[in-house]
Amino acid sequence: MLQKLSTPLQIGDVIINSRVLQSPLSGVTDLVFRRLVRRYAPESMIYTEMVNATEINHLKQLPRLMEIDADEQPISIQLFDCRPDFMAQAAEKAVTEGAKTIDINMGCPVNKITRKGGGSGLLRQPEIAQAIVKEVKQAVNVPVTVKTRLGWNDDEINIIEFAQKMEEAGASMITVHGRTREQGYTGTARWDIIAQVKEKLTIPVIANGDIFSVEDALRCLEITNADGVMCSRGTLGYPFLVGEIDFYLKNGKNSVSPTIKERLDCAKEHLIGLWEYKGQKGIFQARKHLGWYCKGFSGASELRDQCSRINSVEEGLKLINNVHLKE
Repeated sequence: MLQKLSTPLQIGDVIINSRVLQSPLSGVTDLVFRRLVRRYAPESMIYTEMVNATEINHLKQLPRLMEIDADEQPISIQLFDCRPDFMAQAAEKAVTEGAKTIDINMGCPVNKITRKGGGSGLLRQPEIAQAIVKEVKQAVNVPVTVKTRLGWNDDEINIIEFAQKMEEAGASMITVHGRTREQGYTGTARWDIIAQVKEKLTIPVIANGDIFSVEDALRCLEITNADGVMCSRGTLGYPFLVGEIDFYLKNGKNSVSPTIKERLDCAKEHLIGLWEYKGQKGIFQARKHLGWYCKGFSGASELRDQCSRINSVEEGLKLINNVHLKE
């Protein structure tokens, strides 16, 4: 298994020197977060926050959502909507911004997206999903990929047929989160069903769901026989994870895990980065990020509570420094 997984991943005509991907996460995978992940995973594919294709022409924040550093490659921009023409227009703009691939969100379980037919709502509309892939593929000269789930609920697990339709429409890769839309993020990811998808497709299949450690990734890959793994919630407060898994797949051994001090230093850097990039809004966003960093050490719970109320960089840095000094 490791021999295959230490080789590059081919997505259409794009070659990525890593089998580990950083999932797009709304409100998380902004430029600041991606820089941290990239430091430890220099060759992995990283995704932007998902972009609403409907608002491509008038959303004020869109340039920031699509903003890509020159040294961020390889990077993909994820789009969501249920209208093929809007998706094609958005894809063209995303490629102009520097996206190496265009990923189409067909898995988001949030009501405000699914009720309009986007996200995992497309699992119930495979013909529209196919039309989106076809139209986006015609509009851009980079590979088009899909991220989705097992189905709408336990009674509508249609991922095998759905994935085959996406491949037929021209998708170059599919990422499968091993949960239904109804599950959201509860319960356990069903890697065994991802294995069934892998058996039926010829394009790369990436497994997603419940990847919180190197050990999780290895078990998932063994069960699914997938072409790679995508990390999501496991990187919250731990941007080292993608790099750790990538290192193991390439070297057959674990890298050195970050110390508590290194994790707290990363938290401080994340806080400063969000302040410099987004101002006061960045401080408010940093509250949740700092909370995610606060685990696994004495005083973590208290620090997490305190960080949820910070109003300035100085406040956050003082809190972290004080806890670190106690260690």
